[in-house]
Amino acid sequence: MPKRDENTGRSKPMRGRAGRMQGGRGSGRASTGAVRLWGRHAVEAALTNPARVAKKLWGTREAIQALLDDNDADLPPTLPVEYAQALDLARLVARDAPHQGLVLECLALDDVALPDILEEAEGRTLVILDSVTDPHNVGAILRSCAAFDVAALITQDRNAPPESGTLAKSASGALEVVPWVRVVNLARALEQIAEAGYWRIGLDGDGSAVFPSALPAGPVALVLGAEGEGLRHNVAQHCDSVARLPIASAVESLNVSNAAAIALYAVATRGEAA
Repeated sequence: MPKRDENTGRSKPMRGRAGRMQGGRGSGRASTGAVRLWGRHAVEAALTNPARVAKKLWGTREAIQALLDDNDADLPPTLPVEYAQALDLARLVARDAPHQGLVLECLALDDVALPDILEEAEGRTLVILDSVTDPHNVGAILRSCAAFDVAALITQDRNAPPESGTLAKSASGALEVVPWVRVVNLARALEQIAEAGYWRIGLDGDGSAVFPSALPAGPVALVLGAEGEGLRHNVAQHCDSVARLPIASAVESLNVSNAAAIALYAVATRGEAA
């Protein structure tokens, strides 16, 4: 979020549409081509992301003021703002969603191309999701990706959830930080990733190797499948190795977001104990 100038007390405006509105209620649905985000971290991250176009902000006076005070920033006069009570805000979001007094309507982020990511990644870890469709899981994985400086999250376009308030809330701001690449063919994307010098390590309960002993020394692309189904055969065939996490037999499997966090930690700390 743009900071106030130390001399003038003013800030450069965040991007948005002209006009300011107060009072009234929303429809509960975003306008065509837009998404509706909610929650303190998701809204704050979206407003500070120069790639995100904000269209309208709803909030309680207390939540908006706290947002501005904590960031030492001002809302721009070009961003429509509508003050509302918490109960009214609940009508703008998914049922029982914890909006924390803030709701933002904005345009979806622009598409990111895989070749561009591979050119800029400089060996940083990649995370590939195969048919993981739960927005809570994808959001949590994005948060772990941000924590461990992952270069990008890669999913198949038709087997992944769309950008949404639920996903952004679970990501706790990471949706604005971690590039999300959507590809048509995941197997072809894995071939491109290999050509860029990455070792493709699939994680699956039936894997022949044990993670993290399967980790190589070079750049790593972690490939995770949906809970229960695991990796699809063709995706597993495009991995250099498929490994399983060493968990107790009393537990059949881990939630995919938990597995991703454990694997990313192992990649980030490999060789430290040597």
